Order: sequence, then C-alpha cells, then structure tokens
Amino acid sequence: MITKPTIDRIMEATDIVEVIGEFVQLKKRGANYVGLSPFANERTPSFTVSPAKGIFKDFSTGKGGSAITFLMELEKFTYPEALKWLAKKYGIEVEETVDPTENREEENHRESLMIVSGFAAKFFHESLLNTDEGKNIGLSYFKERGFTNETIKKFELGYSPDQWEAFTGQALKEGYLQQFLEESGLSVKRDNGSLYDRYRGRVMFPIHGFTGRVIAFGGRTLKNDKNVPKYVNSPESEIYHKSSVLYGLYFAKKAIREEDNCFLVEGYADVLSVHQAGIENVVASSGTSLTVEQIRLIGRFTKNITILYDGDAAGIKASLRGLDMILEEGLNVKVVLFPDGHDPDSFVRKFGTNGFKKHIEDNKKDFILFKTDILLKEAGKDPIKKAGVIREIVESVAKIPDSIKASVFIKECSYLLQIDERALLTELNKMRNAKAKKDSQHQTSRQEEPPDEPNFFDEPDVKIVIKDATQEKEVIRLLLLYGNRVIDWDGIANTYIGPFMIAELSDVDFEDAACKSFVEIYRKEVENGVLPDEQYFIHYPDKDIVDLTVNQIATKYTLSENWYDMHKILVNDEQANMKATILGAIFHLKKHMVGKILEGLRNELQKTDVEADQEILLNQYMHMKKVEKTISDFLGSVILK
Repeated sequence: MITKPTIDRIMEATDIVEVIGEFVQLKKRGANYVGLSPFANERTPSFTVSPAKGIFKDFSTGKGGSAITFLMELEKFTYPEALKWLAKKYGIEVEETVDPTENREEENHRESLMIVSGFAAKFFHESLLNTDEGKNIGLSYFKERGFTNETIKKFELGYSPDQWEAFTGQALKEGYLQQFLEESGLSVKRDNGSLYDRYRGRVMFPIHGFTGRVIAFGGRTLKNDKNVPKYVNSPESEIYHKSSVLYGLYFAKKAIREEDNCFLVEGYADVLSVHQAGIENVVASSGTSLTVEQIRLIGRFTKNITILYDGDAAGIKASLRGLDMILEEGLNVKVVLFPDGHDPDSFVRKFGTNGFKKHIEDNKKDFILFKTDILLKEAGKDPIKKAGVIREIVESVAKIPDSIKASVFIKECSYLLQIDERALLTELNKMRNAKAKKDSQHQTSRQEEPPDEPNFFDEPDVKIVIKDATQEKEVIRLLLLYGNRVIDWDGIANTYIGPFMIAELSDVDFEDAACKSFVEIYRKEVENGVLPDEQYFIHYPDKDIVDLTVNQIATKYTLSENWYDMHKILVNDEQANMKATILGAIFHLKKHMVGKILEGLRNELQKTDVEADQEILLNQYMHMKKVEKTISDFLGSVILK
C-alpha cells in the first residue's frame, strides 16, 4: 500500500492539463480546456478539463474525475498503478508499507500481464547489453543498423538468447506464474505441459502502450533460414490488441501535437531511424493493415497524417483502398514516395535529417491527387479502365465528411482526369444519396425488427425502480461548493456550512446509494475534525464517489463574462443569498422525504380494513401533513425574504 505522504506529494505535483494533454489534444477555451473524447468516436469536442478544479468531464460518455480517474478509465489502471504512473512522471519516490513483490500473486489479472511484460523487457534489454551472446549478435546488429546507445536504451531494445528456456526459466525462478507467461505469449506450452521461450535467438522490439508500459513484443530473426519466420509478434491478449496500437506512439505523441502532423511508416526500424534523426512525430502500424482504431488514435493528437511509402508500387496499390478510412474519419492525408531501393530508414541514414525533411517537403501530395495519378498511369489509354479510375476516385472523395474540402478535390481531379467538373459532382451526389438511402433503410429495418414473443407465463426477471435523486444530488453539490464557508446569516458565528448541513440532515435517510455514502463519509470526516473539500472527493478511491463529485461540479456550459453587457439579462446568483440556497436545499429534500412518507401512509390506508389501524394511520397522516405545511411555510419565508 502506498503511504499517505507519498499520495499527498503526487497530488500536489500533478497538473491535470499536462497529464491528460499526453493523451488528448487540448485547446484552451476560457478558463477550461476542451478536446475530442478519448473514450468515444466524436467530431465535435465534448471533453472538458478544468485546471482550477483539477477535474475532467467527458460529456459524450459521462465519465469524469481527476487525473488518476482518467488513467484508470483510459488505461484500465488500478488506483495504485495510476498513482505510480504519476509518481514516475513527476520524479516522486513511492513509499509503500508492503513490498510489492510479496503480493505478486494477488495482483489483478491485467496488472499481472503488465508486470510480466515489464520483466521480459528488462530481461531482453539486459541480455543485449550484458551477455556475450547478446553483444556479439543482437547489439552488433543494432549498431550495424546505425542505432545509437541512446536509441537502444530509450526504446528498450533487447535480445532473446538462442536457448529453449533462458527467459522462461528465469521468470519462473523469480516467481512469475506460468499462466501469465503463457497468456502474454512470452512462453509457449509443450504437449507435456512445460514451457519454452517464444522468441529464441531474436532481436527484440518492445511495444509500448499509451502510458509507456511494455504490452507486447516484436522479435526479428537474424538467421537466413527460409523456414524461420522473419518476425514473430505477441499474440492478442488482455493488454495487447494490435488493431489499437501504433508502434512508437508513446514516444511520438508530444511531437505529433507540436508539429500538428503524424508521419506513418511501415516498420520498427523506420520509426527508430527517423526518430533518432530528430524527427520524432513518427509511428508505425507494425506490418498490419491500418485500422480505424489506429486512425482515431492519431486523430486525438492531429488531423494531419503523412504516409511515407518505400516505393514498392505493388504495396502502394494494395493499400490505397484501405487509406480511404482516413478520409472517412475526417483527417487530411498526404503521401510521400521514396526512390526505388529506399525506405524511410535507409533514406534518412543516407541523406540525414535535412535531406529527409527536404524530400518530404518537395514530394508530398494530397492522397486523392496521389491516388488519381497512380491509377491513371496504370489505366493508360484504355477508356474502360479510365472510367473505372474516375468511379474509384469519386468513391474516395465521397468519403470526405467536409463538403467544402470534397468540392475542392473534385475541382482538382476534374483537371487531372480531363473530365467536366459537373459530371464528377453528379457522380459524387449519386454516391452520397445512395449511401444515405442505404443508411436510412438499415436504421429503419433495425427499428422495425419484431420483438421477441413474450412468454405470458413468466414473471419479468428485472424490476425497474426509478428514484428521484435530483434533490439529494443538489445537497451534495452545495456541500462540495460551499461546505468550507462560514455561515453569515442570523448572527450565527464560527460555524461552517458543511457541518451545519450535516447536522440538519441527521433525520434524512438518503435513497441514492452514492449520495448516502458521500454524506456518511462527510459526517465521519467532520466528527474527526476535518472539513473535506471538493479535492478530497475528486481523489477519493471509490469511483462512485468520484463520479458523483465530478457530475455535481462540472458543467458543459459557462456563462460569458460579458453576458450582461451584451444582453442586459441578469442571471440569479445562488451565492447572493446563501441562507435561501442552503436552507432551501435542505428543506426541499425534507419536503420530498415527507411526501414519500405521506404516499406510503395513503397506500396503507387503502389496504387496511381494521378500524383501529385506520385510526392510527390517519393520525400519522395528519401529523405528517402538518409537518409538510410547516416545511412549506418555512421554505416560503426563507426564499422570499
């Protein structure tokens, strides 16, 4: 368990804008920052970060909380792991009451896979640097490729010894469980149940997740045996989904934001060489076809992608259709070809940083125009093939969500294709109308699907109970915003609003579970002489409490500072009459509670035939009606005063 002083130091050091800015491109808007949600696919920003409150709120999914909550939601960290990530970022030494190695078997499943992957990365890296086999084979290979010690260390490159159980044996010896060695793909099970190393005799490229932790590996053989696959990659696991990962993104995301552009290459070596040359906004799809998830990942940081091809015409032609996905996601795509025999890795090593940048600047083309040029050359003078090219180009343009951008491309393509612009626009509109009709029919068919036949002999499995927690949450909001203020009404002195509200609410039984827990936590802290503020609850370990807190203090809209000057409209300020605000909330909640009691008594009266019981219930009902009137009269006098 991490000690409280350590947690306090982490909280003090954490800048939520800085932390979330590593994963989301944020733009300042007033006192807050906004960006596209990392939890949903959206084109209009609904993700807000408040540096003053130290919280984020994602209005598209409802998620919200502190920097710790963000890491837990995005990377599925445990609470301690989120704290450790922040501690590492801010150079804070973590003090724990228990040695974490003693609890290895108690770690959650996902975290266990992370831990064993981290151990493997360290093992392979040390094998590369500290063993004769690693130095002679692995290190010499990386040096021949021109990689510096700094690059080797930064990307944690390694070497897996050419032995059956070198890694597996060491991992088992140090207490790592066979289950996680096998699930991570680091070890493979034999028929007799024993394990052996997957990556024997290969140089290792660790694949880092969004937060910098190793989640998978790519292993390259250095043998010339055609029966041995050149690359062996980690299988899919709970922590590694290759369609959602880009090699090098952890090291590139800051540069991608700053350059407002992402260079997309094919392989590990391309990323390493280009990055080493000082061009750090580079990532690779690691040999897999580009996926929508990968495109959206880039889209968090920039709307501009430049794809760097190695000049292989067959490979380029095969990938063209897949790149239409980038257009569909609303990103701008440029393409750069390298001369035959060169890829980004070899080109940057031969011509250096300046030569590499100049080549990109001189040769980059918009994807649509690049595709038009490629397909026209292939079609030659064949009119049938040329008609197919026209249709394929218009199909690509039709995927661009921005109509203005699409019309610009139509204009330029009409010149390249030597066809009337109106003809292209007609074809474009046909395609868009067909797509809209298809989408509409799909939506209608889904709505018209007949429901399953009900079984009238079965009772429903789930009973839905709707509780009106609005007033309860209003009380929580006021505790958060004003609990640490001193009361300034009716001559009351040296009393804070928080303890006053808690005392006044002692006869109220909250229905909403999160609200009830919140009030109990607040009550206990007050009894211990502590007045908890919003930061206390924003960083509370219980996610339900954090969600409740953020939902009450976060708002999607903020009133402009010159609202009154522009429109001469006054907006009520609840702070102008704190007595009305605080007592109004308390007694509205009490009135709501009394209303529930009255409803229950009415139901009991309708069910009861015994005269004596009816009289008792009627007396209780009349008493509660008097209580209700007293509260109503009190509310009227407080609000109107």
